Amino acid sequence: MRHGSIPGGRNAPYDPHEPGWGDSPYGNGHGQQPYIPQQPGHPYPTVPQQPQRGGYRPEEPQHGGGYPPQEPYAPYRQPGREAPGHDTGGYGDDGHGAEYGAYEDYGHEGDDGSSTGTLTAAEGDGADDDGYDGHDDGGGRRGTRRRKKGKRRALRWVAIVTSVAILGTAGAAYAYYQHLNANIKKDALNLGDSQAAKSKANAAGQTPLNILLLGSDSRASKANQKLGGAKADADRKPLADVQMLLHVSADRSNMTVVSIPRDTRVTIPKCTDPDDGRVYPETTTDTINTSLQHGGPGCTVATWEKLTDISIDHFMMIDFAGVVSMADAVGGVPVCVLGNVWDKKSGLKLTKGDHNIKGQQALQWLRTRHGFEDGSDIGRTHAQHMYMNAMVRQLKSGTKLTDPGKLTGLAEAATKAVTVDTGLGTVKKLYDLGNNLKGVPTDRITMTTMPWGADPQNPTAHVVPTGAATKLFTLLRNDQAVDGKAAKKKKADKSATTAKPSPKDEIAVTVQNGTGSASTPAVSGRASTVTEKLKTLGFTQAESDSTPQSQSGSTITYASDDDKANALAVAKALKLPTGVVKKSSSAEGITLVIGADWTAGATYPAASSTDTKEVLDSASALNASDDSACMKVNPYYKW
Repeated sequence: MRHGSIPGGRNAPYDPHEPGWGDSPYGNGHGQQPYIPQQPGHPYPTVPQQPQRGGYRPEEPQHGGGYPPQEPYAPYRQPGREAPGHDTGGYGDDGHGAEYGAYEDYGHEGDDGSSTGTLTAAEGDGADDDGYDGHDDGGGRRGTRRRKKGKRRALRWVAIVTSVAILGTAGAAYAYYQHLNANIKKDALNLGDSQAAKSKANAAGQTPLNILLLGSDSRASKANQKLGGAKADADRKPLADVQMLLHVSADRSNMTVVSIPRDTRVTIPKCTDPDDGRVYPETTTDTINTSLQHGGPGCTVATWEKLTDISIDHFMMIDFAGVVSMADAVGGVPVCVLGNVWDKKSGLKLTKGDHNIKGQQALQWLRTRHGFEDGSDIGRTHAQHMYMNAMVRQLKSGTKLTDPGKLTGLAEAATKAVTVDTGLGTVKKLYDLGNNLKGVPTDRITMTTMPWGADPQNPTAHVVPTGAATKLFTLLRNDQAVDGKAAKKKKADKSATTAKPSPKDEIAVTVQNGTGSASTPAVSGRASTVTEKLKTLGFTQAESDSTPQSQSGSTITYASDDDKANALAVAKALKLPTGVVKKSSSAEGITLVIGADWTAGATYPAASSTDTKEVLDSASALNASDDSACMKVNPYYKW
């Protein structure tokens, strides 16, 4: 079933009074964040406590400011912010927001102090969601077939890939094959009018893998309405408040996950809805979470490709009910908090220390914003990274995937939980994907948040990528590991060498300045600077072109195979990596576009260990093998 064909799905009209993954609106009636979230590690005094663990790093501020030392930082004191417990939106029965009214009760304190309120979604392995998209269970038998150990190990990796997506999918490729295939919802991969060039293969013929992971706040099903609240929003087009790019290196030695703040203002390209043919024009004023409303997940893919110039191979999307069913199916995930936390917006209530959360409580953890760190969306992203890393460690260890009955329940829950692109729309393809990734070591999986800064056009509500973000995207585009651990280089295949280039003075090159973006003006004079450098290097036919361009990464395109050797010669002369050289049917001769990754100098700056360290420091990197991470609690949400 296509996502757009679900009643109240993505083709429904937009309603700005929508709480979404980020719990209820910000108390201002338009769903936009009325204050700038604090950069990770921004200092604010906390209530004295004795933390058991080191907390989320880094601890030091990354850009100016800070708050008076005599009083703790209170997010609601920012302009337009309301005090905890006060919500002018009035979505719940008592004005506490949609999520507050979504539960039958808030529960009581159990022995561990966690919330034990009545769950509104089915629990248990493979349980069907109430009112979920209407899929039949097929009447198959559960847990009656023998499984081979090799397939079970591959299954774990299918789960890891999509668990890294807010909860991933662990499609058991051998169970109820046709029935499970029917469970999977599919949609078009890219709805944009242009696409990033495909990743080039390395010397061994391997190519990187890029998967976009999305969390939808759809209220289309009864289960999602119960879990997400705001039943009045059932007909509203969903937002993609959770977005992560999963990059797996060509040699499968390392994996990087990049989260983007939902309030990041970006260029959303022109997209066409495949269901009704509606054309959504390009916009430079909207935030990235609204891209899902421009025709579906394929437009979000197009937006990421526009932002990063990275070709995306697949997407996976999950909703509220999917989170609950998957968390139940894997038997819960271990998390940690540095203090007692009670966020009445999301419903999360935990005591200080370690907890194993599942079902609705897992959803509460993933949606909690106010209760963590400084109350911004960035803190919630950190909590999501911590959760997913814990799930990766758990699934890879196999401790939760040894019982055949649980495996089939996991397969049932996983295939019902996700919407994927058409190229990933069968259990066999999910199984192959899992097999393809099983060799990535846990200590080479790195979670990051896109480095960001205040949007100069709307500094109290939106953020934009910084220069460090451009460097991060460049590292991924060039398939360089962000953890600084270089894989062993393989010798190039001499049989694959190209023809010799023409003499330099016979190679015509057009140079364009693409350093500008929706939020940053182009660096003046870049095209002429590089053109002059080419001429001094012997490329006397090089010319600059003033046509405006906007690219995250620099590229050299050529039209025909006859020009490939010449294009590579230009790249070598300017010290550009060969990966930026790409054939394009729209190219006219050889064209060099100088991207935002090359804002100074006449030759391309080589990536250094310093660049990698800067990216890691500014991206709040967290390694998947780190089991000591523990969430800081906003002092105003302690109990």
